[in-house]
Amino acid sequence: MSRLFAAALWALAVFGAHPGLAHEGHDHGTEAPVPAHVGPRAEAASPTFELVAIPRGHDLVLYLDAFASNAPVAGADIDVETPDGFVEAKAQEDGSYRLAAPWLAAGGHHDLAVTVKADGIEETLTLDLDLPEAGQAMPAAGAAEPSALLTELRNHLGHQGLVGAVAGGFLLGLATIALMRSRRALPALAVLALTLTLLVGGAAIAHEGHDEPPPPVNGAALIEPTATVFEQARRLPDGTVFVPKATQHLLAVRTGVTAEAAYRRTIELPGRVIADPNASGVVQSSVGGRLSPPPGGFPNLGAQVRRGDVLATVTPPVQAVDASDMRQTQGDLDQQIAIVARRVARYEKLAPSGAIAKTALDDAQAELTGLKDRRSALDTLRRVPEDLIAPVDGVVAERAATAGQMAAPGTMVFRIVDPGKLYVEALSFEALEPGATATGRLPDGRTLTLAYRGAGLADRAQAVPVQFAITGGADGVRLGQFVTVLAPTGGTATGLALPRASVIRSEGGAVVYEHVSAERFAPLAVKVEPLDAERVLVAGGVAAGRRIVTQGAELLDQVR
Repeated sequence: MSRLFAAALWALAVFGAHPGLAHEGHDHGTEAPVPAHVGPRAEAASPTFELVAIPRGHDLVLYLDAFASNAPVAGADIDVETPDGFVEAKAQEDGSYRLAAPWLAAGGHHDLAVTVKADGIEETLTLDLDLPEAGQAMPAAGAAEPSALLTELRNHLGHQGLVGAVAGGFLLGLATIALMRSRRALPALAVLALTLTLLVGGAAIAHEGHDEPPPPVNGAALIEPTATVFEQARRLPDGTVFVPKATQHLLAVRTGVTAEAAYRRTIELPGRVIADPNASGVVQSSVGGRLSPPPGGFPNLGAQVRRGDVLATVTPPVQAVDASDMRQTQGDLDQQIAIVARRVARYEKLAPSGAIAKTALDDAQAELTGLKDRRSALDTLRRVPEDLIAPVDGVVAERAATAGQMAAPGTMVFRIVDPGKLYVEALSFEALEPGATATGRLPDGRTLTLAYRGAGLADRAQAVPVQFAITGGADGVRLGQFVTVLAPTGGTATGLALPRASVIRSEGGAVVYEHVSAERFAPLAVKVEPLDAERVLVAGGVAAGRRIVTQGAELLDQVR
């Protein structure tokens, strides 16, 4: 009996529960993507302005941008000559302009003359707007056709769902009878409930599958965007990218017109930030000893110090053997001091009477003074530590001081650096232009102004070290930070200069996007060379006078 029940469930899974699988001749494979349908629109351009007009219900929406930069033009006076006469377009909060256009409902072809006044410039642009005839259904631009999709889905489920439901119900009925005979009431009731649900669901689907699609309505009513129906950016089959003007404004897409010129040839060099040797220094111990903090404690990293400040002290250790030798030396000195002192006292008594020469007294006094100085120096050596003093003004860049730490002679305890005076050292395989100004690019995109300070003669893996001074401010720059240096070589190169943000790096090489029409962008493969920290030189792939995206290229490249 369990075999009969299992066979029934398997048959239900194959033939009844998945009607789509039972439908022969239907391909469920992946289909090629279809470009989004674009609603009616008109565009016009002049050397100054670019205009796009899009119907929205009974209104006409205008997008006015600068032709060269693609930046929205705000505060313009726009008058449109329509079939109903001249109508002024009103500026909207989203940067567009809107005017009432009840004549859109009639459909057909319309020639519009648009007069634009902005920034002291007045131009007239003509638009050719083609609309579907009145009564012809048309989905909104960029939106799917929900009526057709829903009708197809309902028809498919209507034909297949009823057959699957009846077959599944028959098999489940057999399973219910088998379970009742085996006195398994609970499983039987469960299978019976499943049978009824399947039959009712199949009937409902079959009924829905025969619903008639909604009648077509006027196309203008479907053009008005709602919260869920809007135009979408889409990559077209030819590789170009369609981006509506509203989306361009949202993404802040900007362009620039290419112009060929001669530029100084530059090369990229790997470099890193180092300290200015004239504005930095290290604090080292000249003798080995134990480190101790000054009265104010060790200075913290980043603390400002002045030249001559005591940063730490070093107390030389005294070994047992050294202490014994020092005590013996002290004893010898004390004995000699006592002997010489008595001699000086005796000479002082005899000198007035002329019993001894005056020179003998002077020699004895000098000898006594020397012995006392030696004895005093020996005591000082045992008690006074060495002071570690800051050699320059600056901040503490490195610190290796811990109370009680034993420092060997020559150990670097502190590094003092003036943060306003930093260098960049790079390695160059070519001769650079002496005295030229270079630029540096940090990993976070910031740029530095560099002044040439000199090149060495030492060979480092076939490269020569070159040093530059940071002259344009070094806020946030730290020692050891990697920098890409763009230095001129003295030669010239001819090409088109573009911002680095225009170039997209891909597996096939460098790509830029050309603004071919108001709402279309075409990718172009180019060959680029470094120019400076913010620009590259296009050596091939783009002609002069083309509008190339300078801002937002990465966002366009993500459109699929």
